[in-house]
Amino acid sequence: MASNDNKPSVKQQRDARRQEKVAALKKQQATARRNRRIGIVAASVAGAAAVALVVSFVVTSGQPRQDPDDVVVAGVQTWDDLTANHVTGTVDYEMTPPAGGDHAGVWMNCGVYTEQVPNENAVHDLEHGAIWFTYDPAQVTDDQIEAVTDLAPSTYSVVSPYEGMDSPMYVSAWGAQLAFDDPADPAVADFVTKYWKSTNAPEPGAACTGGVDGPGRVA
Repeated sequence: MASNDNKPSVKQQRDARRQEKVAALKKQQATARRNRRIGIVAASVAGAAAVALVVSFVVTSGQPRQDPDDVVVAGVQTWDDLTANHVTGTVDYEMTPPAGGDHAGVWMNCGVYTEQVPNENAVHDLEHGAIWFTYDPAQVTDDQIEAVTDLAPSTYSVVSPYEGMDSPMYVSAWGAQLAFDDPADPAVADFVTKYWKSTNAPEPGAACTGGVDGPGRVA
């Protein structure tokens, strides 16, 4: 008959099971403490990032954007009660370059162009709140063209040549236009502040992409 001398007693088995449970509980508690520490560190990092974002916004934003209605643009010319019908073919506009009126049914993709673009498509962009910088290549230098391009916002703006204008450069919005010969003229920056994405356009905020490209689009 086999000997039972080496078999653990009932008490020893009970103690062993209790020790296993205690060890498992301690392991769970250690894991919970580690997870809490990780959570605290992650929350601290996220909090610091949020604070940094707020500080960055405050620093980079500076003063709040000036209310466009309070901006006075020296030398601007305006037109009221412009029609905004979608038409086919060309339109005889009352101003050159046009600053609103009947226009093509498809807008032109906003951007920078090296060739003259169709009036009727560009005017549709103005209807959506875009501004349009035009320059007469015969009256401006390459540096001035670069300066005008730099002035144009990255969205809702068109830059293109326009031959035969009575001023070297114009910036136009729906129902408003400014002639200028120096891109550094403060009136130009004022015009952008007042009329870019203006809510006075017939369809402000409508798309300035997804339309058609004019000739010579480079950006």
